[in-house]
Amino acid sequence: MDKTAEPDNREPEKRTPRWANAAALAVLLSVAAAALVYLDIPYPVGFGPRQPIPFSHRVHVQVKRVSCFMCHTEAARSSRAGIPPLQTCLLCHARIIRSYPYIAQLREQFARNQPVVWQRVNWLPEFVYFNHSMHIQRGFDCGRCHGDVSSMDRVVKARKFEMGFCIQCHRDNKATHDCFACHR
Repeated sequence: MDKTAEPDNREPEKRTPRWANAAALAVLLSVAAAALVYLDIPYPVGFGPRQPIPFSHRVHVQVKRVSCFMCHTEAARSSRAGIPPLQTCLLCHARIIRSYPYIAQLREQFARNQPVVWQRVNWLPEFVYFNHSMHIQRGFDCGRCHGDVSSMDRVVKARKFEMGFCIQCHRDNKATHDCFACHR
């Protein structure tokens, strides 16, 4: 058997330089980030209601370690937890990620004295009185009613606030069942 070497007619393998792969990845990430901002897809759909300015409780609480009471100052001392005013947001965002389009929008609305109109997630009927501060002062975690908000990008309604839920909680914690405690 004659083994004569045949010439190698294959083209040499072309290698992409490492910097080109890194550059391509950077371009891809930039395009994806721009798409999120300009296509108004700041976080996944199918969660809570879309808000006028995307706000992630997960990022602020778990990543940045901001206390719930930093923004919801009224919760510990009044019946309402409330949505923080724009001044509260600007305590940080006057200097942090100022160029992010939604933060710029927030600052513009503040300058024009226009509030951000958030979509409400949780509410009770008008005839129901609920005091946040009373529950917080007795050591109840907000998550008991609102779910694990600290892990939410968009806040979702954790449960329906129906009388049976409240009565059961009052029974479990040996609190009053007097109708006038909640119906005033």
